[in-house]
Amino acid sequence: MTTFPFEIKAREGKARTGVLKTPRGDIRTPAFMPVGTAGTVKALYMDQVKGAGADIILGNTYHLMLRPGAERVSRLGGLHKFAHWDGPMLTDSGGFQVWSLAQLRKMDADGVTFQSHIDGSTHRLDPARSIEIQADLLGADISMQLDECTDYPCTHEQAEESLELSLRWGERSLDAFGERDAQTLFGIIQGSNFADLRERSAKGVVSQGFGGIALGGLAVGEGHAQMCETIDMTVPHLPDGMPRYVMGVGKPIDLVESVARGIDMFDCVLPTRSGRHGQAWTWAGPVNVKNAKFAEDLSPLDDAVDCPASRDYPRAYYHHLFRAGEYLGPMLLSWHNTAFFQALMQEIRTSIAEGRFETLRARLSDAWASTKSKPRASEGEPG
Repeated sequence: MTTFPFEIKAREGKARTGVLKTPRGDIRTPAFMPVGTAGTVKALYMDQVKGAGADIILGNTYHLMLRPGAERVSRLGGLHKFAHWDGPMLTDSGGFQVWSLAQLRKMDADGVTFQSHIDGSTHRLDPARSIEIQADLLGADISMQLDECTDYPCTHEQAEESLELSLRWGERSLDAFGERDAQTLFGIIQGSNFADLRERSAKGVVSQGFGGIALGGLAVGEGHAQMCETIDMTVPHLPDGMPRYVMGVGKPIDLVESVARGIDMFDCVLPTRSGRHGQAWTWAGPVNVKNAKFAEDLSPLDDAVDCPASRDYPRAYYHHLFRAGEYLGPMLLSWHNTAFFQALMQEIRTSIAEGRFETLRARLSDAWASTKSKPRASEGEPG
């Protein structure tokens, strides 16, 4: 298995900052990857994404295999060329989206058969096909093994069955991936919120020989406290010199607390999704620009963020754009949020290097305390 060089440059407690070196460029860690679901980070030009400070973006296997089709993307030169992004790119395996289609899928030991949410057509995804789409057709620099995202909450028995299936699929993903000079493959840990299963999954995935390790089964409704607890029970079983990736996370407070626990990479749709719905993330906390109190507010969203959308437009203008239903509102706010998340990661990296991460963590925890996710009301403790 080809592994990309990963150099840890500074530490503070369990938090660390470093560089993951890929043939397409360096990824500064901790890193937040903007999500380019269908070959685009929604509402943004790739120049804006890069200008905001992103070193790497994420592409979505499920959506691209359905539309425009992975083979078509390949014929058109691969996803980097198709989307006009020349930096590193990670693709997810498609497993999470298929997991979310509970009424449209049928799982078996070899893979999953599902119906397209677009037109109802039937598709098949197994470890080999997932790798073919990601590494061969889309051309991802970092591919993910196909796994089964474990339901939350679930029983110990269900979590055990899920992690064993994911381990088997991990071996098959590695076999399909083979040896490549300029691409690598990450494995995925499952086990829900059970410490013994997280340890077992972590040790199993590490032994398989991937180029990086991801923590799966998070951002599925477990809430902030359980997310932190799950990371705490998993990280001690991971090698120090391998990049660690928490998938689908998350809110700024989630990122800070995950970094404090030794995580290096993140992705989430939150910056652009929030932007489309009128929510701005700032150093002082979230702001809903649709609120009436901003109708005559001439202050910028956050002039500490080096982005035109953050400093050059007053909150009153954002309020007007969203109230009037103008396209420019979601575009500008998505740009601001993307820049803010990258500014946050840069400040985290700098604070670790300068030995003041815990001070930053305490300050931001106070500012964002109200944004900590709670488990869904219908959820109880897994049996």
